[in-house]
Amino acid sequence: MTDRDQDRFHDQCGVFAIVNHPEAANLAYLGLHALQHRGQESAGIVTSDGARLHACRRMGLVGDIFTPDRLSRLKGDRAIGHVRYSTAGGTSISNAQPFTVHYRGGSLCVAHNGNLTNALVLREELETQGAIFQSSGDTEVMVHLIARHGMDLVESICQSLYRVQGSYSILFMSERLVVAARDPFGIRPLCLGRLGESWVVASESVAFDLIGASFERDVEPGEVLVFGEDGAVRSLRPFPSRPRRLCLFEYVYFARPDTLLDGRSVYRCRKDMGRILAQEHPADADIVIAIPDSGTPAALGYAETSALAFEMGLIRSHYVGRTFIEPKQSIRNFGVKLKLNPSRAVLDGRRVVVVDDSIVRGTTSRKIVENIRKAGAREVHLRISSPPIRFSCRYGIDTPDDEELIAHAQEVGAIQDFLGVDSLGYLSLEGLKTATGENGFCTACFDGDYPVDFQDRGRRLQLRFEGL
Repeated sequence: MTDRDQDRFHDQCGVFAIVNHPEAANLAYLGLHALQHRGQESAGIVTSDGARLHACRRMGLVGDIFTPDRLSRLKGDRAIGHVRYSTAGGTSISNAQPFTVHYRGGSLCVAHNGNLTNALVLREELETQGAIFQSSGDTEVMVHLIARHGMDLVESICQSLYRVQGSYSILFMSERLVVAARDPFGIRPLCLGRLGESWVVASESVAFDLIGASFERDVEPGEVLVFGEDGAVRSLRPFPSRPRRLCLFEYVYFARPDTLLDGRSVYRCRKDMGRILAQEHPADADIVIAIPDSGTPAALGYAETSALAFEMGLIRSHYVGRTFIEPKQSIRNFGVKLKLNPSRAVLDGRRVVVVDDSIVRGTTSRKIVENIRKAGAREVHLRISSPPIRFSCRYGIDTPDDEELIAHAQEVGAIQDFLGVDSLGYLSLEGLKTATGENGFCTACFDGDYPVDFQDRGRRLQLRFEGL
C-alpha cells in the first residue's frame, strides 16, 4: 500500500443484492466491480437456487477472484455480494463476507457495511452462553443473535437488529428470502433499484448504472425490505424513528463522484464544495491543481469561482498495485511519487492552489507539497474541501485514533507550518452542509457529535484477534 493510501480514511465495505434474475451471480459480480472503491481486501458472492446456497469468498480484487469457472458454480436467481477493506479485525479469509452459516432454521448468509458499536458487549454475552466465533469482525454477532430466536426469519432479523446499536446497511439471504435493512439513523448509504422484473439493492447507485438497472429510491433509515420468492417486496418499519444522520464524509470522499446520495449528485456536491471553498478562502495565485482523483471535482469548482486556470499539475499512476518493491537505495518520498508525480512543465515558476478533499495525519500532504516545490512551484496554497478532521469515526470507517489526527490538537496555523505551505484553508462545516444541501448528517469526525453511543470502548484490545 502506498504512503497516500495509508494516510486516508477507508470505508470498510460495500454490499450488493439482486433478486429474481437468471444471471444473478454475473450481475452481482458486475455490481461489486462498481463498488470496488469501497473495499479492496476481499470479496464474496453467495447465490440461492431456492434449495441451497452457493458461496465464493476470496482475498483480493473482484476481477481477480471471480473467474468464469467460479461464477458458473454460483447457481440461482438471487445473490448477495460484499467487498471489504480490512481494519483492526485483520486481513483474513475468516473475516471476508458474506458470512454463511447453517442453523436450525436452515441456511443464512449476511453481508454488512458499517460498525456495531455494542458488538463486543453482545459478543461477551453470547460467549458466556456458549457461542463460538470464527471471525474477529462484528457482523458474526448478528448471525448468532438470529440463530437464537425461535420465530420466523424476518421476525428474527428484526428482533436481532433491535438489539444492536451503531451503523449498518445489511443484507441477509436464506434459501428463499432476501432481506435488506438500514440502521434507524441511516448512517451508511443503501439504495434500491429495478432491472426489468428484478430488484437490486446496493451501497451506491453506480452499481445500477453498470448493469443497466434504474435507480428507484434510497432505502429509508430504519427500513427493512423483504424480497419474497414471487418477486414481491414488503417494506417494514419496525424501529422507533430517529433523526437522519447520513455520514457526511460519503459526500466528501467515500462515494464515487457518479453516485447519487439521497437523490443528489455527489459530483455536483463536490464541485459546489470547491466553489464555496474559493469564496471562504480565496488565494492570489496563477493556477489551480487537484490531488487526484478525489480532489478533482472540488478543484474544478474552485478554479471556476476564482477565474483561475485548472491544470493537471499532479499525474496519477493507475497501475500501482497494493504492494511494490522499493529500491535498495532509498528514494525520498518514493511511495508518494509512485502514485502522484508532479509535472514541472505545469508547476515551474507558478503560484499554485492545491485542492484536496481532506487531511488525516498530514504526513502524505507534507510530502506532496515538498514534491510540488521541487518541481518549481513559487508558492503553494493548500485548500481542503472539508473541515478539519478532529475525531475518529465509530461507525464503520477505518480512521486513526484521535491523537493521530493532525487537526485533533493543532490549529490551522500550526498545521500550515507542518505542511510547509504558504497558506492553508479548510471548508467550513456550514459551507460543507450548504454544498450538500441537507442538515441530516453525522458530523462526528468534524465536531465530535456522535449520534450513537459507543458501548464497546475499552473492550477492543481484549477481544480482537486474527481470524482462523
